[in-house]
Amino acid sequence: MTVTPDTPLTEFPGVGDVRAKKLDKLGLSTAADLLTYYPRDYEDRRQMYTVRDAPLEGRVCVAAMAAEHPRKARIRKGLELVQLKVVDHTGALHLTFFNQGYVEKALRAGEEYIFFGTVEEQGRRRTMVNPIFERVGKQSFTGCIMPIYRLTAGISNHLLASLTRQALDCAHTVPETLPPSVRREHSLAELEFSLRNIHFPENEEALDLARKRLTFEELFYLAVGLDFLKRRRESGGPGCAVPTRPFREFQALLPFTPTQAQRRAMDEAAFDMASGRPMNRLVQGDVGSGKTAVAAYAAWLAVKGGYQAALMAPTEVLAEQHYRSLSALLSPAGVRVGLLTGAIPPTEKKKVRKALADGDIDFVIGTHALISDGVAFHRLALIVADEQHRFGVAQRAALAGKSEFGGMPAPHVLVMSATPIPRTLALIIYGDLDVSVIDQLPPGRTPVETYVIREDKRQRMYNFVQKQVSQSRQVYIVCPAVEENPDAALPGEESPSLNLKAVTTYAAKLQTEVFPALRVGVLHGKMRPKEKDAVMAAFSAGEIQVLVATTVIEVGVDVPNASLMVIENADRFGLSQLHQLRGRVGRGRHQSYCVLVTSTRNPDAMQRLRTLASTTDGFKISEEDLKLRGPGDFFGNRQHGLPQMKLADLAGDMRLLSQAQEAARRLLEEDPSLARPENRPVWDRVRQLFADTPDIFN
Repeated sequence: MTVTPDTPLTEFPGVGDVRAKKLDKLGLSTAADLLTYYPRDYEDRRQMYTVRDAPLEGRVCVAAMAAEHPRKARIRKGLELVQLKVVDHTGALHLTFFNQGYVEKALRAGEEYIFFGTVEEQGRRRTMVNPIFERVGKQSFTGCIMPIYRLTAGISNHLLASLTRQALDCAHTVPETLPPSVRREHSLAELEFSLRNIHFPENEEALDLARKRLTFEELFYLAVGLDFLKRRRESGGPGCAVPTRPFREFQALLPFTPTQAQRRAMDEAAFDMASGRPMNRLVQGDVGSGKTAVAAYAAWLAVKGGYQAALMAPTEVLAEQHYRSLSALLSPAGVRVGLLTGAIPPTEKKKVRKALADGDIDFVIGTHALISDGVAFHRLALIVADEQHRFGVAQRAALAGKSEFGGMPAPHVLVMSATPIPRTLALIIYGDLDVSVIDQLPPGRTPVETYVIREDKRQRMYNFVQKQVSQSRQVYIVCPAVEENPDAALPGEESPSLNLKAVTTYAAKLQTEVFPALRVGVLHGKMRPKEKDAVMAAFSAGEIQVLVATTVIEVGVDVPNASLMVIENADRFGLSQLHQLRGRVGRGRHQSYCVLVTSTRNPDAMQRLRTLASTTDGFKISEEDLKLRGPGDFFGNRQHGLPQMKLADLAGDMRLLSQAQEAARRLLEEDPSLARPENRPVWDRVRQLFADTPDIFN
């Protein structure tokens, strides 16, 4: 079979429709996808041991000869054993294979094999269960550094590695896109060598060279794309010059004194808006740090300057909440606040749209309805987007386009995010935004008490839920899965969905068996928007006492009466995500709690959970998350429009990042639009990577 980068995986031996669907879950559908599906780890299988010298810890390679023909026995229905003895000059090793009947014909007496597995001692006998094996001299997965991939149920590491080995036949046909001058200057390996050695490294040195080349390449293209983003922003023409006003006028509206961090963010926004250039600012801070007050101040400035403002929220419930709180705050200053969501009756919608177009609404709060056809503004000067990762560059641009009615300059953009991100990383991810950080919580906020518990304390946790509800409080219970995963693991494979609490079945069990006297609700991302909003509204109103949900509540409504957050399978979440979820409670005057339930024995996972229990500082947590997990939490959602990092660890590769940024800067100084023939591959690659933000290149 001749393999090209475009060869579908369904043409590979052993990949039928069922396996193809499972591979598709990993984002793998062609040979090219396999080439860039980099290993998450490696296993050194180069050292060979004799039977007697093989250590008893970890998996090892033992070279031995089959001393007999394998014996197959059926123990009971669904359980079949194949057993045989293998020997070398130091002794015998007794092998057992469970439910692998093919082994009976695959191993032949008198032939030499490499067996890879865990050696155990049973009395004086040495044994190995379910080893991988290969004939001596015909080795592919023993005697080498073996790649370990991220898997899904029904896809084994052995399968992925064998498919990738076949895909590497076309590595020489993948075009080289890095300019030769950049490769020479930074001593970067060729692409074919790097692709082969990132998957099946010849040795540690080859792996280091491959990783350096491919990581540099990712960071280089990211830097080039971000440069185009910044240039687009800087050439975006003038912005509305919004005059500053004495702060004491706005301060008189507030029922509290802003923190120093809030004041700093407000001053930065006011300076941007008065500069005559379009503001593009990210305000990031922990849940409850007071970002909405900064948005209110910017909107107040815009309205007092004779313009309109718009705030776009990710859900209807959150939009309504913002509408209530901002109306109460700004109406006394004469600011006319309106609401526009999909749930509003058509006649009301029509009125709001007319009022916006006529300039009779100063500040509109809404959902995606704000960017729908038929919405026009009179003098839009400010857009506030709540929760950046729910609104990509494209949505911001669509709303900005609404200001073109009446020939207005580009509007100012203020983005609020409750995901605290280390500053260096924020400057990379939000390359087209300036960053304001609110790193203080208002006085009087009571920290949420956080506990890590194991399965043996489950009943005590249920009792605590009952106690909170008996005190008229409400409870969130968060699970990582929506429904029981039907993908059973194949024999000998661990299912990644093993023991995951599933929202729908778990909620039913809680309602019928655990809390029959309580009102239990269900919320997950597969529900229709109206269903989700109805459930959240019922929870806000106190009609639901226990809400069983997925992370869809991570960006949610403010329910001050919710005092307990229980997170099932907590080890399955990133630290920053756990911190976000914990921020759903602790919003009222009652002491609040977060209980992290886990059955993991993984020391790294336990360390993550203990870190969360020990601090409520979101920035400390995000720094720790970067160290422990890499940037997956921050780059995991592609809706911000920037490319996914497959290899680069932005915490550990900062030196390489600065080299890549410098190389990108120099290339673009010499050829700003990448028009030279030798630079066209860079242009094509960056366009492909930034496909989610097509207007970047206009």
